[in-house]
Amino acid sequence: MIKKLLQLVTLLAFTLTATANAAVGTLVIDGSTTVGPVAKTFAAYFTKKYGVRVTVSESGSGNGAKSLINGSCTIAAMSRAMKAAEIGAARSKGVNPVAHVVAYDGLAMVVHPANPVRSLTKAQISSIYRGIITNWREVGGPNARIVVIQRESNSGTEESFKELVAGKGIQITGNAETQSSNGSVKSRVSTTLSAIGFLGLGFVDRSVKVIAVNGVLPNVTTVKNGSYPVTRPLFFYTNGQPSGSVKQFLELPNTAEGKRMISELGFINR
Repeated sequence: MIKKLLQLVTLLAFTLTATANAAVGTLVIDGSTTVGPVAKTFAAYFTKKYGVRVTVSESGSGNGAKSLINGSCTIAAMSRAMKAAEIGAARSKGVNPVAHVVAYDGLAMVVHPANPVRSLTKAQISSIYRGIITNWREVGGPNARIVVIQRESNSGTEESFKELVAGKGIQITGNAETQSSNGSVKSRVSTTLSAIGFLGLGFVDRSVKVIAVNGVLPNVTTVKNGSYPVTRPLFFYTNGQPSGSVKQFLELPNTAEGKRMISELGFINR
């Protein structure tokens, strides 16, 4: 009886939070740092055009899922699909996660611009991240220890990398350095001659060099046609089918303005 009462109170609190947000014209987005630039750009445009306040936090995909489950956000931004366990936890609290693909992203493998290596196979990258290949000379580069850069465990980008490149469930070398965002990975690689890391394509600039994976570089064409082997969708998740201003916000990727913003940020329109 007490357990059922607590569940009812939790569901009521969630409903009141969502209703309050809708009443004051506020959308709350939380989650992925990769999807963050799209969310922030959409938010600024949406607020200016429609007068609806949109707040964006970048706590990571895993925390975005948690925020949607506990009712503290309207939209969870995620650079990976929700896990079965997260969906189960959501449904146990009366939350029905619905996925909306915002754009596509090529997960770019990056090195220092002075590194002569231009391409690696997925098998070589996996061996580097597992600590089997430890020196650049083993893959045609200089005689230098490879500095392996990864993301934190809560990152959707980290999980996408493991699934698409390194191998789902692999143990990444204990010598790997962990960075908290795409920006910090880029900064570390750009200042470390022997580093390797991975970034969302929209974060790549001239401070790092993108290397080909299986001989293919990530760009609009190779991501769209699937020839680049490290391609992933980017998501917004809502509790149930959206309506009102939430639905209007989620329709932005279908509009000319939304497509322009996505392209300018370096991501790929769906």
